[in-house]
Amino acid sequence: MKRCDLKLYRGYANKKELVVFGHVVKKYPSGDRKYTRRGFRYAKTIIELFSIKTIPFLKITLHLGDKTFETTAEADGYFRFQVPLDAEMPGGWHSYRVTLDDEMNGKKYHAESSEEFFMPYKSSYGIISDIDDTFLISHSRRSFKKLFVLLSKNVQARKPFDDVVKHYQLLSFASRTHPHKDSNIFFYVSSSEWNLYDMIVRFAELNGLPKAVLKLKKIKSGLDDFVMTGSGSHEHKLRKIHNIINFYPELQFILLGDDSQKDPEIYEEICRTFPQNIRAVYIRQTRKRAKPHTAALLKNIQDLGIDTCYFGHSNKAIMHSLDHGIVFQTPSEPEVKEIVEKAIS
Repeated sequence: MKRCDLKLYRGYANKKELVVFGHVVKKYPSGDRKYTRRGFRYAKTIIELFSIKTIPFLKITLHLGDKTFETTAEADGYFRFQVPLDAEMPGGWHSYRVTLDDEMNGKKYHAESSEEFFMPYKSSYGIISDIDDTFLISHSRRSFKKLFVLLSKNVQARKPFDDVVKHYQLLSFASRTHPHKDSNIFFYVSSSEWNLYDMIVRFAELNGLPKAVLKLKKIKSGLDDFVMTGSGSHEHKLRKIHNIINFYPELQFILLGDDSQKDPEIYEEICRTFPQNIRAVYIRQTRKRAKPHTAALLKNIQDLGIDTCYFGHSNKAIMHSLDHGIVFQTPSEPEVKEIVEKAIS
């Protein structure tokens, strides 16, 4: 039996369908402790993640209750299921299981793995956020520094922006009717590659950011690609956000990004396409001075009747969410009230 691993990612569902996805890889670097290594040992961890070898064209089976669904991995080992849901499912996180039993070139492969998917609650918002320089300090506009930080600082040394966690925690309780703990679905959509999935998940967990579905860029399998991590076209972000909003036509979305790359342009296009589906747009100012081009794009979005906030510090974004009724200022649940009070203190 030839060794291989199934690397699964968090999925998402609506009332009719479930979407889950992953990669078939020869060997996935295991163990949480590798993300807290220091110095050269941590740099080695990142290099290992960008040296992953995928396996193409193997058959994958999704197990959901008493039903099974099959698909075949693509040339880069990626696979995706979008399957019907017959029974009504409560809001929250649910588990799914995937297996692999196949033969290729005389070699037999077997693997099995489980992950989770999220079903939004009624009256929820959808939250779509960029990662680099939106909540994670990354220095995206300075390529060499970004690579240096990626290689030299582990998840414990990497930092979120001041008060950004408070804002995201508040947004996790935002509701169009009644606040409910963790009722909103979060998507972290980035130009970072799937290679960095576990690092991002652990950073979010360590810093108390809401649990999210990640949508990242095509996996890389070589060090020659590593130096270009996070660069190139951002069209995939536009496409993925477009697909998410189409998947949840009943939700209103809150978009969060920054002005270091293409988020303002992408979000303006999204707002023009889905003006009734977007509740607010938040853009972080990454330099001392606001960018006139970004301010002009946000004015275009405002003209569509969508709230916007261009902010240098997350406290301004928090006050905007409270003042514009996105987050209830006087929630009934004690836990929500405590987070609101901490955020505005």
